[in-house]
Amino acid sequence: MTSLHADPLARFLLAAAVVVLISHLLGSLLGRLGQAPVIGEILGGLLLGPSALGWVWPEAKEWLLPKEVTTTLTTTAQLGLVTFMFLLGCELRLERVRAGRSAVGAAVIGGMGLPFLMGVGIAAAAPDVLRGDDGQHTGYLLFFGLALSVTALPVLARILVDMGLDTTRIGSFALVTAAFGDGIAWLVLTAVLALSGTGGTGDVAVTAALVLALVASTRLLVRPLLAAFLSRAEGNERVERLVLPLLLAGALGYASLTEIIGLHPVIGAFLFGMAVPRGSAAAARMHQQLQGFTQALLLPLFFAGVGLSVSVGELGFSAWHWLVLVGVVLAAAAGKFIGAGGAAWLIGLPRAEALQFGALMNCRGVTELVVAGIGWQAGLISSAGLTTLVLMALVTTAMTGPLLSALGATAAKSTIPAPSTPEPTSAEPKSLVPPTASAASPTPVACLPVDSTPVEV
Repeated sequence: MTSLHADPLARFLLAAAVVVLISHLLGSLLGRLGQAPVIGEILGGLLLGPSALGWVWPEAKEWLLPKEVTTTLTTTAQLGLVTFMFLLGCELRLERVRAGRSAVGAAVIGGMGLPFLMGVGIAAAAPDVLRGDDGQHTGYLLFFGLALSVTALPVLARILVDMGLDTTRIGSFALVTAAFGDGIAWLVLTAVLALSGTGGTGDVAVTAALVLALVASTRLLVRPLLAAFLSRAEGNERVERLVLPLLLAGALGYASLTEIIGLHPVIGAFLFGMAVPRGSAAAARMHQQLQGFTQALLLPLFFAGVGLSVSVGELGFSAWHWLVLVGVVLAAAAGKFIGAGGAAWLIGLPRAEALQFGALMNCRGVTELVVAGIGWQAGLISSAGLTTLVLMALVTTAMTGPLLSALGATAAKSTIPAPSTPEPTSAEPKSLVPPTASAASPTPVACLPVDSTPVEV
């Protein structure tokens, strides 16, 4: 009988089982403590890496996760990451914003602009700690600014549901703003990767032309074909069986295309997900089938892959390295809190809700890990830079729920009150200012629908 040590398949399966079990146990534990379960799942990967198990018991870490097993886990994690980004693209609902586009635009600019500038400043001040060996200087600066400006849409949605805020005005506004911000973030990341010339053609102009051609063909050809296929699948069981394999194959094919072009595979998967028509029952069933498997198995493997690449020891005993980490965490938190919260207050939200909005936009989670991992793989940031961004993501995500509670964000207090006057027509959107505001209150510069219907993203 082949021993476990000599059987690579058995060792991979054992490692995957341990990763999934620890990640979900920690996720359940932190969920009971009022944190988003995804934080525990991320910690599960970190605990198995050099920061914890590799430091306390290096022999056990090497036995459970030797190099060949780690390589296989990393490859499998890419499949999970591509699938996750495809599902996220399917969920994006930017077209649902109508009257509130000006308000959302202002919130996105404030919530992303200030942390972006602060991130660029920190990156310029500490290239010896954060910059990767292969990072082109401008690309490195832009990437680090982007890394501080993202908000994790899936984790944000989960926190809102857990706190009963998903159907409130502030919850709906936060979800739409995060959705717009995610779309902008991926566009900027695409440009940064093209500018840095990592992989692909090596020519920025050629890469940009190929990306534009892919986007145009997706909009003009692929999306109509998918709409026709999904329409035919409705009520036809035989055709509907092909929905899951066809859409998943499309996402993987797009991921392969963007990898060849010179961008990260997740950008292709995200683009294909955005091309899937909304409102299809067959696509919704596909989404439900795929989401459970992805969240239960594939994403924990991705978290483990990130955790195995992160080591707190990379920061060493240098006071400068730890000072940079503290600066990144403070800049990330303050940039979102002040930028997003300040923008929300300027467009007419009451101060209390504006502060809650700033706290919500501070949630980073999985999206930050994806962006940080892409930057590290592209050589834009160093291992110490990756460790800094991962720790920042954990801290800022973990503080979101408690900060919201401290600011009084509860479903009972935040739910939109019933209007005392007849509902306005679609041509007369409700103001961001609540009905109880006095006539002397300043008129907001933009309007946002504030009915109790949750905004789909």
